Amino acid sequence: MPTSAPPSNRFERRRAETRGALVRAARQILAESGDTSASIQAIAERADVGFGSFYNHFDSKAELFEAAVVDALEEFGQAFDERLTGIDDPAELLAAGFRLSARMAESNPELMQVLRRRGLGHIHSDNGLARRALRDLQVGIASGRFTPVDPMVALSALGGTLLSLVELRFARPEVDGDEAAVNLAEMVLRMLGLSADDAHEVARRPLPDAD
Repeated sequence: MPTSAPPSNRFERRRAETRGALVRAARQILAESGDTSASIQAIAERADVGFGSFYNHFDSKAELFEAAVVDALEEFGQAFDERLTGIDDPAELLAAGFRLSARMAESNPELMQVLRRRGLGHIHSDNGLARRALRDLQVGIASGRFTPVDPMVALSALGGTLLSLVELRFARPEVDGDEAAVNLAEMVLRMLGLSADDAHEVARRPLPDAD
């Protein structure tokens, strides 16, 4: 889960632990089925917290599940930040994002199932991967790396393509995920104005080594 400043005292630590347990339980439910009809009692039991603790943190199940999605998307974005530090080319950042997403369907299936089921409603959110992708698009457009287009429109195309890739990884596991990601990244880069040769080369650059 995304990291934040540690609570300063025991009460705050326990409160943060309880909230985190509820969010984790909600993420598991979203990943397993996407069914948000589970009772608050069932969610509390899965989180191993008291029923009354729920309302100390959330006003409703809808608020909890929204927090779970935001938490997952922020973890997704932070994973990219950590892996792609040092890459300055916005085209390479976008291409690497596609390829890492395809691999995370195997390395972190719970996270990617949440993205698969709820990502569409967060393509234009102010957090998670959307914020980072919009930043890279704006840098690419401002620098002339990408064709001048409305960044929000480009983000729609980019997000939709990424979610299609995630769906492909789960719906058709026999398909080579790395190859599909590279090919989609190349198509997206050409859409953003790179030449065919440039897009082909950028989409296939070696990924940074994982720590």
